[in-house]
Amino acid sequence: MLEAKHSTSAAPYASGDDFRRVFHEETVGLLRLAFLLTADREKAQHCFVSGLEDSLHGSPVFKDWSHSWARRTIIQNAIRVINPRPMEEHVHPSLDGGRRTLAVEPAETAAVLQLEPFERFVYVMAVLERYSELDCSLLLGCARRDVSAARVRALWQIEMQSTFTVSAR
Repeated sequence: MLEAKHSTSAAPYASGDDFRRVFHEETVGLLRLAFLLTADREKAQHCFVSGLEDSLHGSPVFKDWSHSWARRTIIQNAIRVINPRPMEEHVHPSLDGGRRTLAVEPAETAAVLQLEPFERFVYVMAVLERYSELDCSLLLGCARRDVSAARVRALWQIEMQSTFTVSAR
């Protein structure tokens, strides 16, 4: 009689070496993510280092999830550092978010950096990282309607900035 062989072991968990490898292989992308969120290179480096530490010493994660978990820890650390909050409804953001454009940044990056902090976080998380509005609202500690409104504002502002940049040439 043949016995069916069932694997009862769970998927292997990511080890410290797995996370070190992820952070090493994806250094540029993870630092870019942190920079887009914080709009500050020093804070971005802090979020990167804290993300690695959190990944190494945090809850066990399946090995297959180590890449997305690393990105999530960067996002969580950036949220702690910046604490982005939804804008008041009666406040109308300026086109440049009150910031100067860094000439050294590509136009697409500069457009994101000029967003107000909450809109910038929502744009990066929802549009670039493809988090759901529910996931964004849970991580940011706000209502889904705040995320939805911020996403629309961010997309509008980036569109306006790209239109302005093209017409200024």
